[in-house]
Amino acid sequence: MEIESAKCECCGLKEDCTQDYISEVKAKFDGKWLCGLCSEAVRDEVNWGKKPFGVEEAVKAHMSFCHKFKSNPAVRVADGMRQMLRRRSGDLSSSQSSSSSKKYSRSASTSQKMLSEASS
Repeated sequence: MEIESAKCECCGLKEDCTQDYISEVKAKFDGKWLCGLCSEAVRDEVNWGKKPFGVEEAVKAHMSFCHKFKSNPAVRVADGMRQMLRRRSGDLSSSQSSSSSKKYSRSASTSQKMLSEASS
């Protein structure tokens, strides 16, 4: 098994892969090789996107997203992951997030008790 370095056509990240794996990925994504994270982002767009995308349209949309940023591939990958997480966490209602933040806040009496103990 020969290992080759493949460069993602979206984000520019390089991965070492077998030729069989490279061919398999290209077959799934319109002849373009995508790294694992970009391929997940494209699959996510096809399955969960607001617009009904086919694979070809999702690849083009993700490539456009990646090419908007002029930073290094690691920063682009992190931005892409953040975008996916935000999209998935959008299913949570704002009432759940506000109640969970209140759950962990300190009461005024606890803060005053801690201040009085610290000054003693």
